[in-house]
Amino acid sequence: MRIVTGGAGFIGSNIVQALTERGYDDVVVVDELTDGHKFVNIATLPIADYLDKDEFAVRLSADKGFAKGITAILHLGACSETTEWDGRYMMQNNYGYSKKLLHHCLAHETQFIYASSAAVYGGSKQFVEDPVFENPLNMYGYSKIQFDRYVRRVAADAKSQIVGLRYFNVYGPHEQHKGSMASVVFHFNKQVREDGEARLFAGTDGYADGEQVRDFVYVDDVCKVNLWFLDNPDVSGIFNAGSGRAQSFNVVADAVIKWHGKGKIRYIPFPAHLEGAYQSFTQADLTQLRQSGCDVVFRSVEDGVKDYLDQIG
Repeated sequence: MRIVTGGAGFIGSNIVQALTERGYDDVVVVDELTDGHKFVNIATLPIADYLDKDEFAVRLSADKGFAKGITAILHLGACSETTEWDGRYMMQNNYGYSKKLLHHCLAHETQFIYASSAAVYGGSKQFVEDPVFENPLNMYGYSKIQFDRYVRRVAADAKSQIVGLRYFNVYGPHEQHKGSMASVVFHFNKQVREDGEARLFAGTDGYADGEQVRDFVYVDDVCKVNLWFLDNPDVSGIFNAGSGRAQSFNVVADAVIKWHGKGKIRYIPFPAHLEGAYQSFTQADLTQLRQSGCDVVFRSVEDGVKDYLDQIG
């Protein structure tokens, strides 16, 4: 039995789809569907079962037969709101819950592949999996780095695979429920379709209008990374999961406009509430990922955006 937490969410549902397309018939989705709109992400997928996140935690500790039947947990469930400042809520969801799953996997020698985030680097200009470069700017980033630190401390002598993947700016199908947290590709596509323009932030942090750069990574490529680690259970560690290529928001907008064959860019003032809590530059260092043996090829924004928009229209 393969468990995908956050399996009705963006990255999680894409991983569920990739697993079922492989022919796995034992995939169990764990999520929390207070926002029922997410159901569309898994409605057509042949999953074995669905469990609420709280029910899953109870069954892990109370049902020994269920617990022993788990071969891998791919843990994508989290509060991913980078603007959420309720630290107690964030730590309960992203830190405390993750620790419960980690300790289950350590005790049962079960593969554990979990979602970390590039948010752990904060304002750093180097994105290398080393504590010296980790300096989160918000509660989301702190919750993720604190779990990474915990993993480094307690899982050093683990007898089974423990992998943390630091996702950069992931975009692709199944993100429509994320609202303001959906990718800029999603938002630019909606804006161009409805208003004929893509709205980008004006210059900040020394960057010209729309020239802030991020490591945009297509969700299909992220799924391939997860499957690679699932297929290589002897490899453990914390790894960047990005394209290794920094591209500007202007490039993203141009790719969306090119797909539509119409549209223009308009720059809007940089939001005051994001000052000091915004990453103007990210670029994954893939040295450690490549040293692990993972050879997944990451698509450029131009290629990824075309594939994405071809699917959603």
